[in-house]
Amino acid sequence: MPPIFKALATITVWVLFVFGVLCLLGGFGRIIGTRSESLPLISAYFGYGIVSMALSVVCAKLRQMMG
Repeated sequence: MPPIFKALATITVWVLFVFGVLCLLGGFGRIIGTRSESLPLISAYFGYGIVSMALSVVCAKLRQMMG
């Protein structure tokens, strides 16, 4: 398999990881900075963050299996 796929997988892993961290930090920032009126927004931040982190792990595993 061409090495470009491994490089693209690495970029994808980092993008998903950074996005997940930023979403989780944004969720915590909303909890600290606002009242409970924006609970659906806080849940969305945490949901996107957790899904993004999980997809990052899946992509890292696939990248490792590429050889």
